[in-house]
Amino acid sequence: TLNKYMKKKSCLIIVGLAVCSLTLSAQQINTDSLSHVSKISEYQLQRAKLQNTVEQTGRDKQDAASKVQNSADQNRQDADRLSTDPQNKTLARKADNAASDAKRDSKKSRKANDKVDDLSKQIAKLDGQIATEQSKLDAYRAPAGSTPIIPGPADSSRRN
Repeated sequence: TLNKYMKKKSCLIIVGLAVCSLTLSAQQINTDSLSHVSKISEYQLQRAKLQNTVEQTGRDKQDAASKVQNSADQNRQDADRLSTDPQNKTLARKADNAASDAKRDSKKSRKANDKVDDLSKQIAKLDGQIATEQSKLDAYRAPAGSTPIIPGPADSSRRN
């Protein structure tokens, strides 16, 4: 009877250890998956903020482009007037100012284009980060009918 008692006790200890081990593994998986969910949420929030500025930035770009066109037209008109009377200082000053305005507006337009490009790049980068985190999170989800793959802690005692 003592032998049966020892066998039962050994079996209960082994089952208890297995349950504890599975519980600890599940907690580690839960913590890891929560960190991935947190990162995904953070990236999605950043992306939404950027996406909200896309429309206004696009309008700013269009406004800058139309200003460039108007400045260039004004510059051409003032230059034409000056060419008919090259000694007129008032026309020369207006032509010079129009040229400066065209140069300034052109620079603003380039900056607006760069801002739209940067915004697009940032959104694409966030999309990539979201996809990466999603794929990491998907590793914790098992397809229907299969056994989940549970990554265990790294074994530091092994050497390559």
